[in-house]
Amino acid sequence: MSSLTEQLNEIKKRFSDDIFLSNKGLSNEVGIHVFCYEPEQEMHVQNFFKELMMAENQPFRLIECDLYKIFLKICEEKRILKNIPAMEQKKGSQALLKQLQKVASPEAFVERMKYEPHQHGDILLITGVGKVYPFMRAHYILDNLQHIFSDIPVVMLYAGKFNGQNLSLFGEFEDGNYYRAFNML
Repeated sequence: MSSLTEQLNEIKKRFSDDIFLSNKGLSNEVGIHVFCYEPEQEMHVQNFFKELMMAENQPFRLIECDLYKIFLKICEEKRILKNIPAMEQKKGSQALLKQLQKVASPEAFVERMKYEPHQHGDILLITGVGKVYPFMRAHYILDNLQHIFSDIPVVMLYAGKFNGQNLSLFGEFEDGNYYRAFNML
């Protein structure tokens, strides 16, 4: 297997490919891609994509949706963010988890990811997957966004493994089945 640096450089090449940006060549499937990496490579991956987002004169435009930031925004809008520690202490972790999963539903996440108009060259970049586990699971997000972002590529940065059907966060936690995505490399 190639090094992480080689993989990231290959992703940059793919992002510049007009066929990839046009969301074509996927047998009429939605262009959802998962880039898997080892959890200990998180900072290197984050830095690479931050630099890529700031780079000028690229044929693509990365639209980042950090699931953790979206989660915090949902909790702020519902006016529960400050109360979360007390809720956990009073009712326990499992009760808090169930409550937060009701408030921060997959639909609520996707609603905050929407933007218009999508332009040729846009790539929706989903980050922060590990930071929102177990409140939100990656496959729920992917299930709910595929009809909204069918015209642009979607790339999920995923610290874990994806075998074409099953997502395994950090290579430890079964995140769920999602068979419509493609491995980025």
